Amino acid sequence: MNPLEQLLQRGQSVWLDSISRDLINSGELQRLVNDKLRGVTSNPTIFEQAINQGHSYDDALRQLLRVNDKQTDKALFEAIAVEDIRMAADVLRPVYDETDGADGYVSLEVSPHLAHDTAGSITEARRLWQAVQRPNLMIKIPATPEGIPAIEQLTSDGVNVNVTLMFSLRHYEVVARAYIAGLNRQATSAPRGMSAWPVSVASFFVSRVDTMIDPLLEKIGTPEALGLRGKIAIANAKLAYQRFREIFHGEPFAALHEKGAPVQRPLWGSTGTKNAAYSDVLYVEELIGPDTVNTLPPKTLAAFRDHGRVRETLQEDIAQAKADIAQLKNLGIDLDAATEKLQDDGVAAFSASYDKLIAALKDKRQDILATSNHPA
Repeated sequence: MNPLEQLLQRGQSVWLDSISRDLINSGELQRLVNDKLRGVTSNPTIFEQAINQGHSYDDALRQLLRVNDKQTDKALFEAIAVEDIRMAADVLRPVYDETDGADGYVSLEVSPHLAHDTAGSITEARRLWQAVQRPNLMIKIPATPEGIPAIEQLTSDGVNVNVTLMFSLRHYEVVARAYIAGLNRQATSAPRGMSAWPVSVASFFVSRVDTMIDPLLEKIGTPEALGLRGKIAIANAKLAYQRFREIFHGEPFAALHEKGAPVQRPLWGSTGTKNAAYSDVLYVEELIGPDTVNTLPPKTLAAFRDHGRVRETLQEDIAQAKADIAQLKNLGIDLDAATEKLQDDGVAAFSASYDKLIAALKDKRQDILATSNHPA
């Protein structure tokens, strides 16, 4: 039995944190699905890398420009992204059907420039939901203060939401409350069976926490500080999982559970190891447990498929996780401030990737139109 199957037996689904037309057209995505991959996530950085590297999208761009060479660069990107998402969703549709809508999703993010625009996020999410027209689509909304009411509204609309850029227990709790509030609004307006409920995941980012905290520990340099390197991200995620269990397997969700509403599974994001001193599957092996998703970049997926070890780890050493977070505070490191900065930095990084992507499409458009007007 391969490690992905073993994870499924323990209640965790593996999604791929990557998408490209080559991945789909080559049959590689189908091969991964056959190997028990259960979903796909995307973000502006992933699309920027896919479109900006090589010429995989040149034919699609030529066709789009042939139909209308006045399309904006943003419209060109959206047309390409929507087509990729539709094709990936179709590959994953059997998983969606076999799991009664629990898995088989593909995520598409609203523009990162809307991260602080509630109304704009709602409008764009609704438009993208209608444009893709696939039941196994998830719309990604960041867990910014302005994103929280958008998450509630979209959930009440029946839109599947992948909440992204969560780094702290505080982020997690407000997201869970928004999801529950959205479900309650939907249930009040139109009580339905399970098949009508929207599905959501809460993407809790992991490795970036260690990337930020480790240098602060090294600057302190005491044995106590150095002993916490590579531990805070996992401790932080484990405490978020404990809160998930309290909320979704406890009183806050009990009434909705009785009506058949699905829990909002934690999704571990940013699980590629960035520090070469750590195991390349650290953020997979240490975060295994029921009702969760782990979205892995291709390199990490291949590494875990090759030598990952599976055991249920999310509820191990909870007392130690709490002690590690407490020790961090005693050392004078403000985890809340660090995670707020990580969210701000995440929005900025995705916005920069989006702008780089649009600039690359502008260059490709000019090259294609020049070639069309002046054939060799």
